[in-house]
Amino acid sequence: MTTAATPAPKYAVGSLVHARGREWVVLPDSTEDLLVLRPLGGADVDIAGVLPDLETVVPATFAPPTPGDLGDQHTAGLLRTALRIGFRAGAGPFRSLASIAVDPRPYQLVPLMMALRQDTVRLLIADDVGIGKTVEAGLIAAELLAQGDARGLVVLCSPALAEQWRAELRGKFGIDARLVLPATIGRLERETPYGQTVFRPDGAYVVSTDFIKSPRHREDFLNNCPDLVIVDEAHTCVADSTAQVSARASQQRYGLLRALADVPDRHLLLVTATPHSGKEEPFRRLLGLLDARLATVGFESRAGRELLAQFFVQRRRADIREDFQDGAHFPSSRDTAEVSYTLHRDYRALLAEVLAYARETVRSADGALQQRQRWWSTLALLRTLSSSPAAAVRSLNTRAGVQEADTPDEVDRTGQVTVSDPADTDNAQSADEVPGSLLPTATTTTEATGPDDLDAEEKARLVAMAEAAGKLAGPTRDTKLKKLVATVTDLLDSGYRPIVFCRYIATSDYVADHLKKVLNKRGTDHPVAVASVTGELSPDMRLNRIAELTSADENGEPAPERRVLVATDCLSEGVNLQESFDAVIHYDLAWNPTRHEQREGRVDRFGQRTDTVKALTLYGADNPVDDIVLKVLLRKHERIRRATGISVPVPQQAESAMQAVFEELILRGETPSFEQEGLFEREQLPTAQQLELAWESSAEREKASRSLYAQNRIKKEDVATEVAEIRAALGTGEEVREFTRRALGALRGVPADRKQGGFTAHTDALPQGLRDAVTAALGPRHPRPVVFHDAPSAPRGEAALTRTDPVVAAIARFVLDTALDEKFPAWQRPARRCGVIRTNAVRRPTTMLLVRHRFQLSLPTRDGKIRPQLAEDARVVAYQGRPDAPHWLPDEEALALLEARATGNSDPGFATDHIASILAALKTGLMDELRLRSQAAAKELEASHHRVRTAARARLAGLKAVPQGDPDVLGVFLYRPAATIQLGADA
Repeated sequence: MTTAATPAPKYAVGSLVHARGREWVVLPDSTEDLLVLRPLGGADVDIAGVLPDLETVVPATFAPPTPGDLGDQHTAGLLRTALRIGFRAGAGPFRSLASIAVDPRPYQLVPLMMALRQDTVRLLIADDVGIGKTVEAGLIAAELLAQGDARGLVVLCSPALAEQWRAELRGKFGIDARLVLPATIGRLERETPYGQTVFRPDGAYVVSTDFIKSPRHREDFLNNCPDLVIVDEAHTCVADSTAQVSARASQQRYGLLRALADVPDRHLLLVTATPHSGKEEPFRRLLGLLDARLATVGFESRAGRELLAQFFVQRRRADIREDFQDGAHFPSSRDTAEVSYTLHRDYRALLAEVLAYARETVRSADGALQQRQRWWSTLALLRTLSSSPAAAVRSLNTRAGVQEADTPDEVDRTGQVTVSDPADTDNAQSADEVPGSLLPTATTTTEATGPDDLDAEEKARLVAMAEAAGKLAGPTRDTKLKKLVATVTDLLDSGYRPIVFCRYIATSDYVADHLKKVLNKRGTDHPVAVASVTGELSPDMRLNRIAELTSADENGEPAPERRVLVATDCLSEGVNLQESFDAVIHYDLAWNPTRHEQREGRVDRFGQRTDTVKALTLYGADNPVDDIVLKVLLRKHERIRRATGISVPVPQQAESAMQAVFEELILRGETPSFEQEGLFEREQLPTAQQLELAWESSAEREKASRSLYAQNRIKKEDVATEVAEIRAALGTGEEVREFTRRALGALRGVPADRKQGGFTAHTDALPQGLRDAVTAALGPRHPRPVVFHDAPSAPRGEAALTRTDPVVAAIARFVLDTALDEKFPAWQRPARRCGVIRTNAVRRPTTMLLVRHRFQLSLPTRDGKIRPQLAEDARVVAYQGRPDAPHWLPDEEALALLEARATGNSDPGFATDHIASILAALKTGLMDELRLRSQAAAKELEASHHRVRTAARARLAGLKAVPQGDPDVLGVFLYRPAATIQLGADA
């Protein structure tokens, strides 16, 4: 490097300076008093602040190559790709794409374009389960932060999903967020200086919604909340004003969101796959957080639809299927089927006894309150018995929760939460405890707490039922469990890795214990790993349990391919399992079809490597409870989904219709006697047929509304050119693959092809610095050798051949660093800055230059100001002839030189002399041409930003791109025509 003698008082963004014994690039946010600097070729973690009044800072220029630092025919390509992979300040209009570790699909850019159109971003992202809402929200957050339109970020979510959100933000978007949970708040408060708060407007946080809505922390949070808020599973924050389920918690969450939304310049992203639970009022309240007009406007009018389209985006799987035609992992189909079994005679006898008991106890109730209590307790007993003997025994020995209720309405609220699966509750991640069925008899006191409070006759009857249920355990009498064993075995033998979903903790543990025994009998050739994950475990413990089942062990041995995860619905939302599982078995029927969709969405999502995922539903062919759930809910839901191509939420009447059908079963037997007085007012209680009509009507409205809710105002084609140019500038997939394999081969990684595609590489012999970087990216227990996948996603502990994969980025960083530093041993420098190559690819001597341009990009902000940004771009240019009389080639001919193959060697002394003459010419005429090209690149960059901003209807005034300093010449490569032999002489 050469440095000037006199320090300058001010440096433009993108200029080079020398300080602290090295060269730096000036970054945005620098002022005359404080320079924010990144080491040349360094990463964001190396950014430092320098005070020019206290430290010596002088302008710098990039040092040219050393003529004698010669490489072979692959040197130029390795150096160029390493440079482009390492870019974290890309020149394109999407500022964040160069710095994130995810390659977004075209459809995922549509919400980002919608966000760029708004001064204050307010969006409801409601895409289907599994197609990338987290990535879409993360893209918007990363772009707003990169452009300076947002200072900080907070994600509000369930505590069960907090760690996953933090990992996604850190791993994919480079955002290091702090977890704010009941378990972490004490430590965070201790670490906070006196007089300050845990929250800062410029911080990044992942926060438990339920924790922060409490009075103790709410006001502090609202007063110091960052200006960008993402709300995950936003549907749990609103409820129908007449809702009976989780109303208080939902109202508290809604109050928190309402207070956040009332700040007019706060960005708010609402994320949910189920924005509409079948009830209009909660949906409208959700939309009203974005814009007050959406709470009342009619969507039948054109004006209403246009208003909605500004704030709402919803795509179904069929809408985005074409975006996965490039080999990206996304299942092409979901193979669903019902699997029936017949109850064992002892099981059937106990079910009949329970039904008789239910009928008698409900009919003999004294008053409406006791009648409702008995109704829900017997319904709990029926459902637990249908689940498993273990759940039934637990229920028969547990006091019913509805006993504490003081009114019939309160009984219904409690019963719906603990027994049913209502659509407007958020209890899936916690309510997997077995509901109790014990109630005091009419002759006992209201303080009854257990079997001892029952009269002798009823106590004996319940004890007998509990003993009978206990005797049913095991595959001999529990034919449901027996059918599961056969089903799981078939899936495992077919190469599938299933998740078995159960309703209750007791059932999940019971099923897991028996599967471990049956599938791993003595002498089994292929043992099966089995684990149970339930709400009994904390969110962190759940993730650890899954990791133990699916990750390599302490010795680096890979996880067993034959594995089964048994879980309750604590895993049915949020936790992504597609990397390790590809089939779902519904062991227990959910009493809400949406729950089945959520379960299957854990494996049927982007990143799934199995082309066809399986979803199997177990049911008892002679179990009347299963028969009701299948006929009234599940089969109708599936039929409507197949007919319309969309999942239609259960209508509002579903709960009462289910009550009616169960009333027929419990009170009247299988042959109803309609003369008997019912529990419910008949005119207020729709039958199953009325429910079907309502559902069909809902389906028609939903089908018609696809055009209403679909985002048609922004076409992904509007930004296709810019996205393609950005991807090309940052490295194509084939280029990244070739670079990674060649670099690892040169660095003693011994790459070897895999039959499934991609390759493996060993890390033990890599240079220490690179080996440490790979371990940091994959974890100390990563499988060995490391697997590199051709697809844009990879399982944990493995790498994807994309520029944003942390392992690929580490390799590129190492190759570039060693190319620029001649002190490294020769074998650790696969890329060099110079080369002279004999080749048949040219007829005249041709020189190729690898050039890096830096620009100060001035971007108009939403508040009317101009914000400077750093942009970098790498170009390959070439000319034929002598350096003092160059004939410059078109860009495509220059790029073609990277594919040239050497046909002979060049004398080192000859090569060094020629490179030296080219470098001397860089100080004169060649640099003039490079400056002109830098100006042209700046105009192209400006035009690209102009096109995207025009499509997004964003501000244009003040948009400008200006080159900063002379372009950096990183590499000089001379291609000479291959020698020809004539009569033994050197021609």
